[in-house]
Amino acid sequence: MGVHERLEELYAIGGGGGANRVGDSPGEQAAHDLAAAWMAEAGLAVEVDPAGNLIGRKADDSVWTGSHLDSVPNGGKFDGALGVVAAIEAVGRVGSGTVVVFRDEERGCVGSKAVVARGSLPSAFLEVHVEQGPVLAEAGAPLGLVTSIAGIVRGERVFDGAAGHAGTVPMSARDDALVAAAEYVLRVRDTAAAIPGAVATVGIVEVEPGAANVIPGRVRVAVDARAPDPGRLNRLVQELELEPDYRVEPVALSGEPPAALRAELEQRGLPIVELPSGAGHDAGVLAAAGVPAAMLFVRSLNRGASHSPTEHSAPEDVELAVEVLAGALARLVG
Repeated sequence: MGVHERLEELYAIGGGGGANRVGDSPGEQAAHDLAAAWMAEAGLAVEVDPAGNLIGRKADDSVWTGSHLDSVPNGGKFDGALGVVAAIEAVGRVGSGTVVVFRDEERGCVGSKAVVARGSLPSAFLEVHVEQGPVLAEAGAPLGLVTSIAGIVRGERVFDGAAGHAGTVPMSARDDALVAAAEYVLRVRDTAAAIPGAVATVGIVEVEPGAANVIPGRVRVAVDARAPDPGRLNRLVQELELEPDYRVEPVALSGEPPAALRAELEQRGLPIVELPSGAGHDAGVLAAAGVPAAMLFVRSLNRGASHSPTEHSAPEDVELAVEVLAGALARLVG
């Protein structure tokens, strides 16, 4: 059975309009059971660790590759699942290595954090993942080498004004909190655009009192700001005047695993497109704990749609990713 047939089988689990394998659900467990059967067919020794992570070992057990099988509700076919089926295929081709399927990545990388907490760390980790964005498609490149996992800061800003009747307070006399908040939303956009590699989003706006005929007296906006290194993340925080209530530091991906992927890309004459990951991944958790880790992004089509049934990557790009992963794995286990 090939990679694409396996992706289709996983996608069918849970039913609905997309992938429905939310962490700690029967759907996630069914996907783990299916992956365990595939591992066994490939000659891997299969086990489940105390956190529920699925592990398949063949010969060398110190170099790991894999991803996760949980999904967001109505998610895409490739997110997480691609990294798992690619890992099973690559280890089967090489005849050595360890496949790991982490639990519950979408709700905070639960499985990989449990591995770190136990201290049962590999010597190296490789993760294949769809890009979840349009950069590779715009560059005309099938694959990309991830340089870092972006840091994330979340915080809120509150704007106070004066509530009043929407029909009786003259425009010149208003202190409209939503107008001030709207100006800040534009500032969030412009500040992030001026910092290379940074992004920032206002995803929540709460208006009080929240009536159509009342001038807003108080507005709360929630900001999600991300950048690929501490310097740029700190600049975002300072320029947006955020007091973070949540922060995850950026982590660089370096050492032998990225070098092995780069060598395989060069050997095939493929363009070397380097890019940070704006989303969190299990590879970032392991890298932050000191594990040499690397990620290989596969070009996303449909304008980089992700966490959606419209998520798509071309079969030829997927096969190329498996070849590169297998080659890099052979370099690391050899």
